[in-house]
Amino acid sequence: MHKLRGLYAITPDCADGARLLADVEAALTGGCRIVQFRDKTSAMPERVARARALRALTRRFAARLLINDDLALAFLIDADGVHLGQEDGDLIAARAILGPDKILGASCYADFAAARAAAAAGVDYVAFGAVYPSPTKPDAACAGLDLFRQAGALGAARCAIGGITLANAPPLIAAGADLLAVITDLFNAPDIAARAAAYQRLFEEATP
Repeated sequence: MHKLRGLYAITPDCADGARLLADVEAALTGGCRIVQFRDKTSAMPERVARARALRALTRRFAARLLINDDLALAFLIDADGVHLGQEDGDLIAARAILGPDKILGASCYADFAAARAAAAAGVDYVAFGAVYPSPTKPDAACAGLDLFRQAGALGAARCAIGGITLANAPPLIAAGADLLAVITDLFNAPDIAARAAAYQRLFEEATP
């Protein structure tokens, strides 16, 4: 099982590929060590080019790169793993395809039974959210803090996603969140590197 803890940067929709790379580099400079490439808008050749560039960038920082919902792309660029939603494929099959050394994460929304099944399938982390109202997924069901406490016995890392800011993050870490998946509050910050560093400090100051 991979040790996963800290800020989990999820890439925003961005028309400018060069800016996306620069912004991710800023997050890595600030101490972020796990990035998910999520791109729902670009054509496939552009997605592949961006994923390759992010793979090279994350390696420079000894950081991990996961691909959202695309096993084939993850294999193509030798990513560190994949994140799958509930409609994005069978987790047991995904683990068999990835092998034991790659990271597999699963969206469990506000569903503890889904998290239990995901952990049994061999995921490295279960993601609960939205934990707060999210500009990215405004209709997502709200996942309460009790889910993180309850999921402590599952053996998988616990990831929080949805509407997270520096101000509202500490209760999530206190409830047991190992990863904070952030898009807007990180990449819309006036200083992305400083914001990433501030998130990392929250974990350093909390008792593991």
